[in-house]
Amino acid sequence: MEAFGEYVNRISLEIITGMRKMKSTITSGGGEMKGKVLTIAGSDPGGGAGIQADLKTITVLGGYGMSVVTALTAQNTRGVQGIFRIPVDFVERQLDSVLGDGGVDAVKTGMLLSADIVSAVCGKIREYRIERLVVDPIIVSSDGSSLLTDDGREALISELIPLSLVVTPNIPEAEVLSGISIRSLEDMKRASEIIARHGVRNVIVKGGHSPGDPVDLLYDGSDFHLFSAERIPVGDVHGTGCTFSAAVAAGLAAQKTVRESVTLAKEYISSAIENALRTGGGRRVPDHFPDKYVCEEICGEG
Repeated sequence: MEAFGEYVNRISLEIITGMRKMKSTITSGGGEMKGKVLTIAGSDPGGGAGIQADLKTITVLGGYGMSVVTALTAQNTRGVQGIFRIPVDFVERQLDSVLGDGGVDAVKTGMLLSADIVSAVCGKIREYRIERLVVDPIIVSSDGSSLLTDDGREALISELIPLSLVVTPNIPEAEVLSGISIRSLEDMKRASEIIARHGVRNVIVKGGHSPGDPVDLLYDGSDFHLFSAERIPVGDVHGTGCTFSAAVAAGLAAQKTVRESVTLAKEYISSAIENALRTGGGRRVPDHFPDKYVCEEICGEG
């Protein structure tokens, strides 16, 4: 087992290496970083999911991360112990502060909790004409805690998904959004077509909950694209959905296509799961600074 001192030295070296790679994202004139990504989500004080996981992902992939907090949670690797909802007017104030000050290149949403927050986010997405929107339709946590009210689900489907460029449900979320049971790849295809009817241009049904090796399915409105990987035997990992969707948003912010962004996200999350960390007494969390990570995919060799 790697000694703690050796681990700290390795992580420090990887952070320095990543920062060197990111230097090419800085413009020559005003010091403004390219690839600004806004995450609109809940806070996970344990650092495994939510805005904390999003910001780590965006940073490692060479983007500049910003955040709007929709809820504070008391949670750790064992589960969610409590949720404090941020007042909707303050969510709107955060959005105006960020979007009104230079804008962003991509936005991703995570935990939105209630219908009025979903509607408020939709209003600001339209007002600021956000085109690269990734929706991670978080409905329940991995421990079964509800993270979106019933009317919030309706608002997500009828208001937010039609505004999105990409929606990234896992299989249980895809079952809720499509209204069908998913037991096979053909079911995943059918569900993605049903979800696309809500107005989203690209649907990614993640296959992590299926038996066997995980296969993610991208439906772009006309064709299906499969992204395969070997199942990594590390047990349950907390925060993979947040990390995956944040990686997609980082790719889009760097002007990559949807397929390129999904390819990047699949490689990144596979590496983060393979090196998943045991930080508490429950599930593991993704390692955002593994031995092999893919910052150069966006940052270049600079």
